Amino acid sequence: MGDSLVDKVAIVTGSGRGIGRGVAMMMAEEGASVVIVDPGVNVDGTGLDHSVAEQVASEIREAGGKAVPSMESVATMSGGEKIVQTAIDSFGKLDIVVTCAGILRDRMVFNMSEEEWDDVIAVHLKGTFTVVKHACILFRQQRSGRIITFSSESGLVGNSGQANYGAAKSGIAGFTKVLARDMGRYGVTANSIAPRAETRMIGAIPDNAAELRQRSGVASLSADRAPETRDPEHIAPFICYLASDYASNVNGQIFLVHGDTVSLMSQPRPMQAIYNPNGHWSMEELAPMARDVLTRGITNPAPPQEARS
Repeated sequence: MGDSLVDKVAIVTGSGRGIGRGVAMMMAEEGASVVIVDPGVNVDGTGLDHSVAEQVASEIREAGGKAVPSMESVATMSGGEKIVQTAIDSFGKLDIVVTCAGILRDRMVFNMSEEEWDDVIAVHLKGTFTVVKHACILFRQQRSGRIITFSSESGLVGNSGQANYGAAKSGIAGFTKVLARDMGRYGVTANSIAPRAETRMIGAIPDNAAELRQRSGVASLSADRAPETRDPEHIAPFICYLASDYASNVNGQIFLVHGDTVSLMSQPRPMQAIYNPNGHWSMEELAPMARDVLTRGITNPAPPQEARS
């Protein structure tokens, strides 16, 4: 057992299985007291199994650690508040929030229903806000805290068939950067992880979705990834690092984590530009300059279309 998180109290949402479970288990091994948040839903958000969170909490306690379960939904403000209150009631304080909870409803955008859109946004994006908002009330008062959110390459670079999921994950990345600015003055850090791992969510992507991508000539983000880089357990160490005192000055960053690799993602910055000395563009001036200079050589993520001459 390590000691990098001794006397810390952590909330880990979606910690009944997969990446979240690995994070919760390792945080407990590092000395943290952990609130295991998981209502035990299926990958698509349906169903309930309250034994899932209790099982992980029991494993931690049997190993000599401290943990309590919470079956609240992150998709409501009252649920987020109750999750934070569980940490206070059980352990007297809160130091760390990790938001792993998520569901998947893959569908091409032209077939996606309003419900499929709303449900994914509610769990991922709103579900990050509901817990973090209430935690930040405490963090501001105590002038300390660690927030680790979960984005995704689907939100950062795009993945076919995941308009709802990608929008939520992109929103989480932006939300985290704002958190870093809002809460940094109070000694709080906020960073985001884009993980690559073989989880229930990846396994639940329907075969017909992969076939549709293939027929359309669009490759999946995971198409060329070796199995050894996808172990969910490989994500936990870097999460624990960000939650520790070692990372006190790491704030507002996004990291790609998989296998034996941790990468710092670049912040969006202007790459190249075109200028008009007249102060504004006409279409006649803009079109050839944009085509031949600004966008020359960029990669099309979809099958390329024939350009207009």
